[in-house]
Amino acid sequence: MSAQAQPLIWRIMRRMNQRMAGNYQRGFGPGRLVLLLTTTGRKSGQPRLTPLQYEEMDGAYYVGSARGAQADWFRNIQANPGVQVQIKRGKNEFMRFSATAEAVTDPGRVADFLEARLKRHPLMIGFLMRLEGLPLKYSRADLERFATGKALAIIHPEP
Repeated sequence: MSAQAQPLIWRIMRRMNQRMAGNYQRGFGPGRLVLLLTTTGRKSGQPRLTPLQYEEMDGAYYVGSARGAQADWFRNIQANPGVQVQIKRGKNEFMRFSATAEAVTDPGRVADFLEARLKRHPLMIGFLMRLEGLPLKYSRADLERFATGKALAIIHPEP
């Protein structure tokens, strides 16, 4: 998709992500919520750096895609699941590791992730999901319908 064909919000987000990644590497920003994911560009073969919100669960790192399977970083991991991750642990202290990213588009598994996020961050995530159409009182079926077309990656650190 050409830059002009992308919705304006995604072009703005791309620019903001570049600035956020730079600030993050200098020790500024939400270290407990955001990691830096480096993928290999599926067309260019060049490293691509993306800041993403994450949840750590059962020794893996889960990142959701607001754009579903259309997000560039998600499409890159589908083409090449080997990634690099940086997580801020202190003001200027980073944990860096190589990992394998598992692409997930199954609505049931995405709904499991969303359910965990809602339990951990009920106000913030609940507000964002309701803006996208999730009912205030929702059932598991509502959550799975909401998850249809969404995607996530499960990042498994290499031993």
